[in-house]
Amino acid sequence: MKIVAFHQNGQPGVGLVSSDLKQIQPFDLTAVQRGQGALPIIEMQARGEALPALLAAVALADVHITAPLPKPRRNIFCVGKNYFAHAKEFAGSGFDSSAKSGGDIPADPIIFTKVPESVVGPGATIEMPAVSTAIDYEAELAVIIGRGGKGIAAGDAMSHVWGYTIVNDVTARDWQSRHQQWDMGKSFDTFCPMGPWLVSADECDGSKTRLRCYVNNELRQDASTADLIFDIPKLIETLSAGITLYPGDVIATGTPVGVGIGFKPPKYLQAGDVVRIEIDGIGSLENPVG
Repeated sequence: MKIVAFHQNGQPGVGLVSSDLKQIQPFDLTAVQRGQGALPIIEMQARGEALPALLAAVALADVHITAPLPKPRRNIFCVGKNYFAHAKEFAGSGFDSSAKSGGDIPADPIIFTKVPESVVGPGATIEMPAVSTAIDYEAELAVIIGRGGKGIAAGDAMSHVWGYTIVNDVTARDWQSRHQQWDMGKSFDTFCPMGPWLVSADECDGSKTRLRCYVNNELRQDASTADLIFDIPKLIETLSAGITLYPGDVIATGTPVGVGIGFKPPKYLQAGDVVRIEIDGIGSLENPVG
């Protein structure tokens, strides 16, 4: 299933997207639940409850799609340097505070977070901050946790996955380097475009799907999640070893080679650019830069 969050006539809604992507059947939810996007649906399913009743269908073209989780319950978990070619690309950029001699490829997952307030939806503008001149894009598959837990073994991890969405892990590279950690340069307002919807795990195989990123229709990134250094089960096992995961938690799995900083000279985002990320089995997430 595909769950979309939207606004219609100024009011939030959450619904199922039809297979032809032309209609939405809204769920019968309270106003508070509708404001949380897909989270109440994920929580209901985690508790083993039936889905809420469906209301009359509306045309997808008649609503404004928002981030599927417009107000995540907490920070988005992110993974750094999780594709081999990108790890080498980043280590050689001079901006990687985690790189050590001979240590371009991490031995264990590098985890950082983005604040919930950085989340925006499809079509929202990625705002160019006045305090940075090195804004970069990062196309990523994001895992959505369904059933929560702690100490989850890799062999059991996929049973805790509700599904997937697309995330653009927008980054201020100069801040990432200057502050010797990644949270600040990753968490500016509008730096986490997400969407266009959530796709359940039975409709998308996150272990081997293709993702592409275009800037102004120029293909910059093109890779398969089969090339992850640390696969989804390993990421869930690592995170849950000491942190309890909850329904609706988001794990952005890392970006492949082709980010702006990897070019010589770097191809940073500029006002007027348009970034489009496509992931097979999910769809397309497009955002202008302003």
